[in-house]
Amino acid sequence: MAISFSAVLLLGIVLVVLIRGGSLKAGPAVVAVLFGFFLAFTGMADDIQRFLNSISQTISAIKF
Repeated sequence: MAISFSAVLLLGIVLVVLIRGGSLKAGPAVVAVLFGFFLAFTGMADDIQRFLNSISQTISAIKF
């Protein structure tokens, strides 16, 4: 849950920065948010969550 919330917060911040910087207009941003929202209700949601979990585990295993 903490990783999911962190990812949502990070992606939200990136989205705001892109919109304010002019790289991304409000229309395509809304489409991207809705796409992610509806994608969460598909059968791919579990696969995507497993993929993101494996990436976060790989990053946390890296020793600097």
